[in-house]
Amino acid sequence: MLRLRQYKEDDASTILSWCKDEVSFYKWTAGLMGDYPISEKEFKFVSSLMAFTAFDENGIIGFFTLRIPREVLDELRFGFVIVDPKKAGQGYGKEMIQLGLKFVFEIYKAKKASLGVFENNMPAYYCYKAVGFNEINSNEVTTYNLLNEKWNCIELMIER
Repeated sequence: MLRLRQYKEDDASTILSWCKDEVSFYKWTAGLMGDYPISEKEFKFVSSLMAFTAFDENGIIGFFTLRIPREVLDELRFGFVIVDPKKAGQGYGKEMIQLGLKFVFEIYKAKKASLGVFENNMPAYYCYKAVGFNEINSNEVTTYNLLNEKWNCIELMIER
C-alpha cells in the first residue's frame, strides 16, 4: 500500500539516483534546480517547500512538492513530481498523485490543484489526465529553453 510522508533529507540520494540522464532530469525539474547533475546539497532547497515522499513496504517510490502559487490559499501547485523509473507504468504515479490530491483538497481545503508537464513527457501527461486533471485553455504557452531546444509546457488543473 502506497503512503505519503514528509520528505526527509535522507531521501535525496534515492530520489536523485532516478535521473540517470539530462533529458529525464530536465523533464523533472525544468532546470529550476540547476544544471544536471545536482548534488544532494543543491537538492536541500526542497525542504523549504511542502515536500512529500511516497513509499511502500519496500521503500521509496516517488516524490513531489506542493506550493502556493498565489497569496491566497485556494490553489496548490504540484511540482518536481517523480517516480522511481523501475516502478513506471505500474500505477504508482497515479496513486501518488491521488494521495497528494487528498492532501490538497481534504487537509488544506484548496479549491484547485495545478501543475505543468512538458509536451515531450506524454507518460506523465496521461497519468495526470487519468487522475482527473484537465488542460487549461490559454493563449499563453510557457516555453523553457532546455538542452538547446524549446520545450512547451502544458498547464493542467483539477477543481473541486
